[in-house]
Amino acid sequence: MRINEIKQFLSTAPSVNFQLPDGTYVPEHFHVTEIGIVTKHFIDCGGKEKIEKVANFQLWNANDYEHRLKPNKLNAIIALAESRLGMGNLEIEVEYQQDTIGKYGLHYNGEDFVLISKQTACLAQDACDITPTMKVVYTQEPAINTANNSCTPGGGCC
Repeated sequence: MRINEIKQFLSTAPSVNFQLPDGTYVPEHFHVTEIGIVTKHFIDCGGKEKIEKVANFQLWNANDYEHRLKPNKLNAIIALAESRLGMGNLEIEVEYQQDTIGKYGLHYNGEDFVLISKQTACLAQDACDITPTMKVVYTQEPAINTANNSCTPGGGCC
């Protein structure tokens, strides 16, 4: 989900509820403690430089059990972040503390905002000879072809 989409949903939503991937809900007294831009600048396993930016929403629970975040308040927080940070229409990533900080994608089902589990993936499948249906299993050290500094098929380098 992108910034423009959440603002549209919030304009008609009766409440703000976040449902976790297991079907349970973030406690209704949660806070949105941060809205920001997270930039990830990296090299993938194929040697390509990449930059990714997301709008990050951080959810947090306190002991103020009467707190309730209303849709118009969340829209106001988003508007402030847009004006001060120049966010644009970025994809949203949600952070939520459980055993560790989890990062989730976001979907709206017409009633609730649903946190979607994120997965890692090889970003250079062509360089590692991985087809979309192939699973990479790490059973030993990666086999690297030192002649051209690339992965060997089935070597598990990614």
